[in-house]
Amino acid sequence: MIRSMTAYARRSGSLEVGQVTWELRSVNQRFLDLSLRLPEDFRPLEPGVRGRLKERLGRGKVEVSLKFQPDPAVAAADMRINIDIARNLLRAHDDIADLAGGSAEPDLVHLLSWPGLVEQADSDLESAFDPALDLLDEAIDALVAAREQEGRAIADMLEQRLAGIEAQASAVRERLPSIREALDQRMRERLESLDVSVDPGRIEQEVVMQLQKLDVDEELDRLDAHIAEVRRVMALDEPVGRRLDFLMQELNREANTLGSKATLAEVGQAAVELKVLVEQMREQVQNVE
Repeated sequence: MIRSMTAYARRSGSLEVGQVTWELRSVNQRFLDLSLRLPEDFRPLEPGVRGRLKERLGRGKVEVSLKFQPDPAVAAADMRINIDIARNLLRAHDDIADLAGGSAEPDLVHLLSWPGLVEQADSDLESAFDPALDLLDEAIDALVAAREQEGRAIADMLEQRLAGIEAQASAVRERLPSIREALDQRMRERLESLDVSVDPGRIEQEVVMQLQKLDVDEELDRLDAHIAEVRRVMALDEPVGRRLDFLMQELNREANTLGSKATLAEVGQAAVELKVLVEQMREQVQNVE
């Protein structure tokens, strides 16, 4: 089964310390290129994240982001007031009130926003690391499933184009006897039109040589072999994008060779159609892992 390199996956989960959300995006890339964006508290997870992705993915540029929303209740439990700062603020408030010639109750809401008054104890998030990685595994599963789904669509398109190539090759093969006969007749007429005395045996020899040069049997046989190899590779359970890309080059080479031997319109038209089909396949193969 072939897989696309283009996919997206997202998974969220509620942990004891808060909400964790993984987002994975992958696009075409010749090699596996990982780009990670993790909150500072989750930086220790980076080696594990990279290891999991390398185990499951072969190629593609993959962007991985982790978003963490702390649980307010958990965060509040770790809050404490800096008593020294609070006393100084209240003393400053009273001094200003005296200078103003009156008294006023302190606005505690505004005082709480004073830098350093409310201290947040360092959260111990290590207990969330393993559950977060488990959630990442789910996101990777979803990404691989999306790649496989897109890969099935690509495989269907490739199979349609392979069938088109087979149809063109079959049409040319069916016309080979008439093509050879037409070429034979054309060459004989040209040789006979020459105002020179030519040995009939020599004419036969020259006709045979020219027909061999223009014969497309080998190209058609190689097309059949390449088509069979493309189908075999598509069925492999491993990254096959590079192999398919190489096979597209081989198919294009045969189409070009067929076109170079196209002395009749039928062969020329088939060669053009083959090149169109191969190019359509090549564009899609660029998306294959």
